[in-house]
Amino acid sequence: MRRLVYELFESLRIAFTQIWANKMRSALTALGVIIGIVAVTLMGTAIKGIDVGVDRSFSGFGDDVLYVTKWPWHEIDDWWNYRNRRPIRFEYARQINDWIATQPNSAIRLAVPVANRGTNVIRGEYRVNNIWTMGTTADYVRIARSEMKEGRFFSEFEAQAGSNVAIIGYDVADALFANESALGQTVRIRDQNFRVIGVAARQGSFLGLFSWDSMLAMPLTTYRRYFRLNDDNEIRVQVDATRMEAARDELRGLMRRLRQLGPEQRDDFELNEQGTIRKQLDPIKNGIAMAGLFITGLALFVGAIGIMNITYVSVKERTKEIGTRKALGARRRTILLQFLIEATSICFVGGTAGLLLAYGMSVLVGAVAPSFPLVFSAGLVVTGITISVLTGVFSGFAPAWQASKLDPVEALRYE
Repeated sequence: MRRLVYELFESLRIAFTQIWANKMRSALTALGVIIGIVAVTLMGTAIKGIDVGVDRSFSGFGDDVLYVTKWPWHEIDDWWNYRNRRPIRFEYARQINDWIATQPNSAIRLAVPVANRGTNVIRGEYRVNNIWTMGTTADYVRIARSEMKEGRFFSEFEAQAGSNVAIIGYDVADALFANESALGQTVRIRDQNFRVIGVAARQGSFLGLFSWDSMLAMPLTTYRRYFRLNDDNEIRVQVDATRMEAARDELRGLMRRLRQLGPEQRDDFELNEQGTIRKQLDPIKNGIAMAGLFITGLALFVGAIGIMNITYVSVKERTKEIGTRKALGARRRTILLQFLIEATSICFVGGTAGLLLAYGMSVLVGAVAPSFPLVFSAGLVVTGITISVLTGVFSGFAPAWQASKLDPVEALRYE
């Protein structure tokens, strides 16, 4: 055991001595490995970044919410069928809550009506266009996950009275009140003054998905006074996240009863959830993965061929040295280990350089495009190093095996 440990450390010393003595050759040899590790690392950071970005965008809306809507969130294959559906009535929220009150074991927790549309918000000479404006009830704060930077959500009294009060997102506040607090200030919406009573904390958005940052909320009674209702009405229903399937079945049955659908009639409403959006992003993640794997495989294949070739060259250059060491009693295992470690060391150095380069690129992308989060995790580092080492082992084994089989007499006579 002690002899094996000594041989291992001696092989490492010889390997790094050879790499340092042939720095340019080693760097060019490791280039394929560097490109492959950069590709696989950036692919991993992008895929993890998509998941984090989606979670961040939806974090303010709750992951235990089902959305009762007229339109589905997935691709529509029968547009006229969905177009002719009846609108979602806000009275359904009250009826669902009445049902919940009589069913203590229900998987449904709370129903909140929501109307939304894009509108312009003005403050003096400042103006922000197409802000996603939402009308809802005071209960909305119970299902939302968004925190307030300052101020509060509107009360039940303000909701019932139809007060002209508003809660604005972080980006809206930053655009209209860049150097001052928005709390207590007035904004104009449809030539009506609204008093800002709350500013949501910054949430962040991703790939154009909605977030609280670019939204405005007001009481539903106020909303209905100034806006005409459209097909975007919805009921957001908080459910028991541990009983999601049961909640879906219960809510579907309840909605069919409220809309008086017969057993043979199809649903004329849709139950959406955040998982639908995540599933739609799967092709993007799969595309990134396929492209990354192709580039990684091609680069590592080229790199492995280069490392194998250089290791063969190294064996030829040091044939006499191998013969001398064998004549002095070196085992085949010692020679095999020496060249195998040399090839693996080049890949390890290349993999480390690739990881450092990928980290620098991810930091640069994060600075240029902060809305696209790249997650550089410890798991990616371990994966990159493992791939590098395995590439070195597979590419260096054949020339190392050839070196270990050299006859010492023939090796000493080699010119």
